[in-house]
Amino acid sequence: METAIGSRGPGDENNRAATSPILRIENLSKSFGGVHALDRVNLAVECGEVHGLIGQNGSGKSTLIKILSGFHDPDPGGRVWIDGQEIGLPVTPAFLRDHGVSFVHQHLGLVASMTVLENLLVFDLAVDDRWRINWRGETQRARALFDRHNIRLDPLTPVSRLTPVERAQLAIVRAFDWVRRTRRADGVSGLLVLDEPTPFLPANDVEILFRLIREIIFDGTSVIFVSHDIDEVLEITNRATVLRDGRVAGTFRTASMNKRTIVHMIVGEHVDLEAMRPPPKLLGEEVVTIRNMRGGTVQAFSATFLRAEVVGLTGLIGAGYDEILYMIYGAAAAVSGTLHLGGRTLELADLTPSDALAAGCILIPADRQESGAVTTLSVTDNVNLPVLGRVSRAWALVSSALAENAAMLADRFDVRPRDPRVLLGALSGGNQQKVLLAKWFQTSPRLVLLDEPTQGVDVGARAQVFSAIGKVAEEGATVLCASSDYEQLAAICDRVLVFSRGVIVSELSGDRISKSAIAEACYRSA
Repeated sequence: METAIGSRGPGDENNRAATSPILRIENLSKSFGGVHALDRVNLAVECGEVHGLIGQNGSGKSTLIKILSGFHDPDPGGRVWIDGQEIGLPVTPAFLRDHGVSFVHQHLGLVASMTVLENLLVFDLAVDDRWRINWRGETQRARALFDRHNIRLDPLTPVSRLTPVERAQLAIVRAFDWVRRTRRADGVSGLLVLDEPTPFLPANDVEILFRLIREIIFDGTSVIFVSHDIDEVLEITNRATVLRDGRVAGTFRTASMNKRTIVHMIVGEHVDLEAMRPPPKLLGEEVVTIRNMRGGTVQAFSATFLRAEVVGLTGLIGAGYDEILYMIYGAAAAVSGTLHLGGRTLELADLTPSDALAAGCILIPADRQESGAVTTLSVTDNVNLPVLGRVSRAWALVSSALAENAAMLADRFDVRPRDPRVLLGALSGGNQQKVLLAKWFQTSPRLVLLDEPTQGVDVGARAQVFSAIGKVAEEGATVLCASSDYEQLAAICDRVLVFSRGVIVSELSGDRISKSAIAEACYRSA
């Protein structure tokens, strides 16, 4: 049952019609093989608000969005109104188009080989019977659209050359432009659904997107903002709804809510993320040494790390801390420096990922889908890639052995669903990350390099990721974790190195580590 806590957030008084909601849902349910993904969900999005939708992986967020976009048919009995008009279910693309409803999914739906302008016109070309395009006129319209939102995009640039935040800006502006033109033509209010648009963006780029969202709201369109990040929800939304196990756990005004209460709503029990610290442990001898690393932003970085130690690397955007992991792994070029690991001394300028793996070093990148896994392969195929020769035979793969190893790892790392035959791309972000941890931690690494390991991972799965990191350290691995998430670093790290302009400016250890202390060190050095 929905628990309403407040109704309106900051800015609600600005040009609100205050009539019927732009979206109203009653008793919406969806079952898959007898399992309730959604169970009698009620939800209302007011005109002109940003409404957050949050919950753990598997809570029903994605199912709800897929029903609204027409991808899933709901179970009988549910009702949906858009702009005051009840719609027949399942939802049709024509109805969404006519009522100014548009979606930006997590992977943005852009074609990298096409230009910015061609991507901008995709919606029009899909629904309009156009046999001729005025490319000069469309280019001018695109430039005016980008200028209006203070976005520096060249319509003739291939999307493959855009940065992640530029791609997200393009996807959101494209969807908003479609909503705006439909709304003005037909007098509808307009609704934009942003499904996890920020997981792979640094904090500075997230703020750029938030400015764009505020402009969209000012223009009269309503927004549903789906996210795992509670801090983002508190910053950008007026109200938010929490889903837990397919049901509404509560709807509240974000201006009157605190993070601790929201976490309790999401998980169903008290979890104090800000107070989390790793348990005391006995660290080992010096096992990893880096000397005079130079490259990119990094200037003469030298450090020694202990066996079983978890060390955080952080700083403000552009500080260079995240570049260190990729140079250690040979995935980015270092100008100079040495890495001593496993009794070997490796020249960083000549290092390759194969050399790093041979020395017992693994890297789990921030962009797991593009750089860390093959989403079109099954969980079984992904987790067995590093150990094919050990689990199976060198001259012929043994499917039963591979399946058995995958099932064991899925159980050990609590990957859901438990069926390792499913495609990795079909899993939630948190479960994909658990698959990557399982894939590499089974190799018993000496040095673990983690780049934003809980990016796009819900609050419930975070604790499982933290536990897995702690366990691999207990087994003797040294862990370096590059992250802009100070709360995460405080929860797992024995030591934190703070960078500014490519050099270490502060070091925290033991009881000195806290979210506030890390933040203070980062901003003090700016």
